[in-house]
Amino acid sequence: QVHLVESGGGLVQAGGSLRLSCAASGRIFSITAMDWYRQAPGKQRELVAGISTGGSTNYADSVKGRFTISRDNAKNTVYLQMNSLKSEDTAVYYCHIEQAEPGGFSNYWGQGTQVTVSS
Repeated sequence: QVHLVESGGGLVQAGGSLRLSCAASGRIFSITAMDWYRQAPGKQRELVAGISTGGSTNYADSVKGRFTISRDNAKNTVYLQMNSLKSEDTAVYYCHIEQAEPGGFSNYWGQGTQVTVSS
C-alpha cells in the first residue's frame, strides 16, 4: 500500500500564495505520473496540474501562469506552488499518483487539503 500525506493548505487572501506538498511512502516501486486535483463544493473533481517522471507538465487553463507543479523523485514528493490566488481557487486539493507495480499500474489518492481564498 502507498500512503500520500498532503500539507500546506489553509486560508489566504486573494492575491496571496500557498505551497502544497504531497509525500508518498510505503510500497514505492516506480511512480510515473503525479498530479493535483481539486474539488469545490457542488462541483466535480478536476485536474489542476500534472507532472511526468521526466518533468513534463500540464495545467488546467484556469491556473496557467499562476500555479507551478514540481516533483522531487528522490523524496517521492510533489509540490504545487499557487500564486495570485483567486476566490474561485477555493476547493479541497487532492494529490494523486500513478505507480507501476509488478501486477500493473495502480492509482493512489491523498486525503485532501482545504484551500480557502478570501476575497
